[in-house]
Amino acid sequence: MNAQTPPASGPVSLPRMLVNRILTLAQSKAEEEICGLVSTNPEQGHTHPELVWPIRNVARERGHLFQMDAAEQIDALRQMREQGRELFAIYHSHPHAPAVPSQRDADEAAYPEALYLIISLNTKAVLEMQGYRLDPSEKKFHSVALEVIED
Repeated sequence: MNAQTPPASGPVSLPRMLVNRILTLAQSKAEEEICGLVSTNPEQGHTHPELVWPIRNVARERGHLFQMDAAEQIDALRQMREQGRELFAIYHSHPHAPAVPSQRDADEAAYPEALYLIISLNTKAVLEMQGYRLDPSEKKFHSVALEVIED
């Protein structure tokens, strides 16, 4: 599935309802990393993310690692394709660490065209979400500004 990369200049806009959904999922399992996908509808523009697809974390040490359930991930991507949607972003949480990608996150990233969202629960009262793009040639992430917009 080919995801479209939003324009490099300026912040990436995320609807408030979508952001709230992801943050709620992270809070619901505050002691383990949650993960999933975000899709966009190309008919509304590739830069308009609209649906969250939670995927079960099957890593052995879910408190500080994530591994998407392969069957659920494949099923979500299949449903996106059948509905005419495309992959926009991949998200996961860090229950006890900042919203900064680890080298392992970069090494295991398989969709360089997708936006990567990391949610940190390691904050005081306010959750933190940061966006990143993968440079596949360097296997490094680069920060992307996020803008929460009203739906």
